[in-house]
Amino acid sequence: MKLTGAQALIKAIQDEGVDTVFGYPGGQVLPIYDALYDSGLKHILCRHEQGAAHAADGYARATGRPGVCIATSGPGATNLVTGIANAYMDSVPLVAFTGQVPTPLLGRDSFQEADITGITMPITKHNYLVEDPADLTQIVREAFYVATTGRPGPVLVDVPKDISSGETEYHQPGPLCMPGYKPPTSGDAERVDAAVKAIMASERPVIYAGGGVISSNAHQELKRLAEMTVAPVTTTLMGLGGFPGDHPLSLGMLGMHGSRYANYAITDCDLLLAVGVRFDDRVTGKIESFAPNAKVIHIDIDPAELNKNVPVDIAIVGNLKYVLTQMLEQLTTKLPGAWLDKVKKWKKEYPLKYASKEGAIKPQQVIEEIYNVTGGKARITTEVGQHQMWAAQYYTYNNPRSFISSGGLGTMGYGFPAAIGVQVGCPDEVVFDIAGDGSIQMNIQELGTAVQHQLPVNVAIMNNGYLGMVRQWQELFYNRRYSHTEMPNPDFVKLAESYGAEGYRVESASDIRPVLEQAVKSKKPVLMDFVVEQEENVVPMVPPGGAINKMLD
Repeated sequence: MKLTGAQALIKAIQDEGVDTVFGYPGGQVLPIYDALYDSGLKHILCRHEQGAAHAADGYARATGRPGVCIATSGPGATNLVTGIANAYMDSVPLVAFTGQVPTPLLGRDSFQEADITGITMPITKHNYLVEDPADLTQIVREAFYVATTGRPGPVLVDVPKDISSGETEYHQPGPLCMPGYKPPTSGDAERVDAAVKAIMASERPVIYAGGGVISSNAHQELKRLAEMTVAPVTTTLMGLGGFPGDHPLSLGMLGMHGSRYANYAITDCDLLLAVGVRFDDRVTGKIESFAPNAKVIHIDIDPAELNKNVPVDIAIVGNLKYVLTQMLEQLTTKLPGAWLDKVKKWKKEYPLKYASKEGAIKPQQVIEEIYNVTGGKARITTEVGQHQMWAAQYYTYNNPRSFISSGGLGTMGYGFPAAIGVQVGCPDEVVFDIAGDGSIQMNIQELGTAVQHQLPVNVAIMNNGYLGMVRQWQELFYNRRYSHTEMPNPDFVKLAESYGAEGYRVESASDIRPVLEQAVKSKKPVLMDFVVEQEENVVPMVPPGGAINKMLD
């Protein structure tokens, strides 16, 4: 059947099982938006292209399905770049479609032309410039396959206007033939066998788990392995929820703002099983002091991550779910010993804690109350900064895909549009964006999106009047020279109400719970402005480049 390129594109997207896209229209995507008009595909109109990319990202993380966003050429496409980079750093399956000037105008500095494939080459798994309408269906099939297989990540498809306007015969794409792209599944049998023997021989094992546990759906296998080997489990920021936070073997998060007991266990272990992680600098601190006495086993689907930051003894390339299954078939159950007793003692001696102050709202207290009010069952997104670390520390995550945050890129402004994507993907669940007063203003215009689409997203702002994490570093390392980090804020309540959302300002600790209870009952977006103590710091804290067992309180 004859279709326009745009109609073929939309049908191909639907053939991939996509039911929702996030986007913002413009001149070069008008044919695509015309095809959307009566396609039956749900479109969420965001208020900024960056918001659309983050919403698609949040949708993908919450559902496990690829997120899709659309933007026009030039500034529309370049406004997606931060969101694409964010997805790339955190291995999120995202497919971005951009409009482009007609092919005869390419390379002529035409109005709203930008070389978006060139710009995004370093931050996508792959990208395409479509040159023939007949190629669209095959390219769409490949784009979704690449985005969702192996180590997930973003793929961009750039569609010139003459391609989306042109006619083509619609046909189902043929078999995928991508000789240079063959994602691994099972691990090398000899290396798996060596890893099992090392685990069984160890006396002080620790499992260090990251976002790969969640993206590969390996959380059940990880739990079984930890219980069989009696190995304490610590997770990265991206791995929160990949292992139940209330499990007796859980050490919570490790690294710069991790728990003392997690960092002590890493330092003292004799075997470190690293699964779906990349040994980033916020985790390792001073590399020479990271697990210095341990035999290191690293399992990852991306061979580029093995031996990249930390030398390992046994490196296994493979899909984590498959590799852990291979290991479980060979492991035998171990008995608890002195190592577990030592870890329990650390957990008792060094709990996460904060000092109460009469008359002041502590941000940690707000997050604990969010946990209590939601029964620990909310989907939590965050912006980036102090509030992000408190959300990681003081809300217990027992399920995968329950904590959604910008890890690798550290993108301020991520949390609120991501929460919109989460709410779209999980319409029956309670969604909270835990925000800072600085970060929330980077994409606060998405209140319009939440109101228009009747999405009851809850936003809890930890309002300390500062760019909090930058101020904390200025306090600790720059003699309290608070250079341009104090931040006068708007009236967030009036701002929320002007969009048609509900707004509350909370200045007394006694009002925290009643306001939260009111918020979760509301059918509207709710923005809560919690006025918290201004100079509260995130602790523990490992100074930059320091050993992770040397923490500041």
